[in-house]
Formats: sequence, structure tokens, C-alpha cells
Amino acid sequence: MTMIPRRAVLAALFSIAALLGACASPPKLLVEPGRGSGDLGLVIERESGSIGVLDTTARTRLGTIEGLGDLSHASVVFSRDGALAYVFGRDGALTKVNLLTGQIEGRVMQAGNSIGGAISTDGTLVVAQNYQPGGVKVFDARTLKQLADIPAVVDGKASRVVGLADIPRNRFIFSLFDAGQIWIADLADPTKPVLTKFAHIGKQPYDALISPDGRTYIAGLFGEDGLAKIDLWAREPKVERILPGYGKGQQPLPVFKMPHLRGWSIAGKHAYLPAIGRHEVLVVDTDTWKEVGRISVAGQPVFVMARPDGRQVWVNFAVPDYDTVQVIDTQTRQIVHSLKPGKAVLHMEFTPRGDAVWISARDDHKVVVIDTQSFQTLATLPAKSPSGIFFTSRAARTGF
Repeated sequence: MTMIPRRAVLAALFSIAALLGACASPPKLLVEPGRGSGDLGLVIERESGSIGVLDTTARTRLGTIEGLGDLSHASVVFSRDGALAYVFGRDGALTKVNLLTGQIEGRVMQAGNSIGGAISTDGTLVVAQNYQPGGVKVFDARTLKQLADIPAVVDGKASRVVGLADIPRNRFIFSLFDAGQIWIADLADPTKPVLTKFAHIGKQPYDALISPDGRTYIAGLFGEDGLAKIDLWAREPKVERILPGYGKGQQPLPVFKMPHLRGWSIAGKHAYLPAIGRHEVLVVDTDTWKEVGRISVAGQPVFVMARPDGRQVWVNFAVPDYDTVQVIDTQTRQIVHSLKPGKAVLHMEFTPRGDAVWISARDDHKVVVIDTQSFQTLATLPAKSPSGIFFTSRAARTGF
């Protein structure tokens, strides 16, 4: 038997180790080492299945992450440290993305059609709401391992799930579009969800919102006028009907013009919401949940979003006015500025303290950054058919 010299064996091992080390070298960072993630964000590029990583301080685009599938109706939540984004795609995919490295760290096809999700209070659980096959699925935020499947089945029929929101103590609340119900899932043990169900809440809840303090959940009703509200701080929560005239427009509207309830705003003791079928923003007292005012605007509002300090409300519109944005002063309830940042304004996102707002203009393939005091354009960034813009500051907010 021929003996191989020990020196030759060691040399070969070192060569293999060097080769493996080269293959396993860490990916190039999108941000410099040691920098935090608090001023990062992303923009959804819906047609290319990619996201652009944003720096909100320098007002620049740091890079692009591709391979996220169908993002035609995508939403995003963030880990508690803001470094990880969980992207829910329309094709049912849940993708875990590292914003610092620009890498996809995990991806599961968890449904056939999904429209969003949420992350738990402690950041350990990611939950997806699904149209097809319906129901809710619960995942480990670190590994994306599925921990629970909650079918939304009532009287033997599966229901589409909408309006999913996180609420304190690792619980989630959501609405069943087809069944007309609201459920709360307590995930103290995520493998054994405990469900509380509210029936007969109204016809076809199509979306919902949670107040910033996690107290009030409101579901919009597509099948009838009015809204369904639950006070989650009550000793025995129950469903109440509020704003019985909400939904009565001047003309019937197709579904794609229905405003998202997540586009409502609560500023101080008032909620500002888009009137359906009217060129108005409604003002509602959040103590009584009764309408106290109306503000005429340029078109049919879609998103009505408050600046973080509550002093301004910014409004964008459905076609044919989807190139326009208007600003309302909440003290005077007057329009103080109108602008046209681009064609097909789909989304607006404020910086954490409201010094600027980032606006996506889908048909102009750009994101525009506007100073909220002077209304001057601070930056314009390229983006392929941009829609949603999401900043990591959402990680510290309930319902985002």
C-alpha cells in the first residue's frame, strides 16, 4: 500500500477548507457593518416581484431583492429589531428577507391566495390570512416552520379571511368575509390556538383596522351599510354596530374602488375615513363613534393617512383622480395643499416623526419624497411599478 505523506494530506485539507471558506463567504451587506436598521424601509415593485431597500435618512435606494413572486397585493411586517421583513405575496408565499444583507432567508408557499399577515407582540410568531383555501396559518418567525393551521370553516363552508391584526399578549383578531364573523385566536401556545368567535357581525366584512392602542377593532361591511366594532378592553367584549350610514354612496362602486380600512387614520380624539362613493372625508368622534364633520376633497378618497403628530391628514384618490394628493389641517379641517406627485399614487408612508412622506407613483415608476412642512420635493427614486412602502418603524406599532 502506498502511503501518502502527512504534509500532502494537510495541504489538501487546507485547500479544501479554503475553497469551502470562499464558497461560504458572507454576502455583501446592503448597509455598512455596525449600522442599525431603524431608518430602513422597502418599496414593493409589484410587476417584477422584487423589493427596493430604502434609506430614509439619506433618502436613497440601497439595493434590490428579487424573487418574491406575485406582489400584486403584497403586505409586510417587521421583526422587533427591524432587520427582517416578512413579505406576504398574493400567490400565497411568505418570504423572510434580511434588509441588512439583502438576502432571502426563508420562503414558504403557505396558501394559494393570500392578502396579508401580522406578527405577534413578542415577535416570535408570523401569521398569514388567506383567501384560498381560507383560514389562518401560524409560523415560527425564526424558521418559518408551520405551527398551526386554523381553518375558517362555519357550517361546513370555508371562508376567506380578511382584516387580520395583532393584539396584545400574542393574540390575533380577524374577520371571515363569507361567514360574517370575527374571531380572536389566543396563541399563548401557538400549537394549540384558543378561539373566541363573534357571530352575526354583519354581511361580508371586507377589511378591518385596529386602533393604535390595540383597544378598538372595526370591520367594514361590503354587504350592507355600517361598521362592526369591538371594544377589546371591555370585561365581556361584544360586537356593536356604528355609523349605520357608512357605505351609502352617490353611485354603486366596483370592488377595486373600496377603500382599505388600514388607510383610515386616528388623530387625537377623531378618526378620519374615506366616504364611499363621495368626494368627502368623514370626521368621526372616537368617544361616541358618531360622525361630527365632513371635508370636501378632490375625488373619491382611498387612503386617508395622518402624519404621526396628528396635525395633518394626507389623502389620495381612486381613478380618475389618482395623480392627486391633498393635505388637510386637522385643526381647521381645511385643505391646505394639493399636489400631483405622479401618475397612479398607490401608497404613502410617513417617516417616524413625520418630517417627510414617501409616495409611490406606479405608472411613473418612481417614489417621491415630500417635505410635510414646505411641501417641497426632497428626492425622487426609481422603482418598477411601485405600490406599498413600508418603514421599519412599523415594528414598534400595534396593527402594523
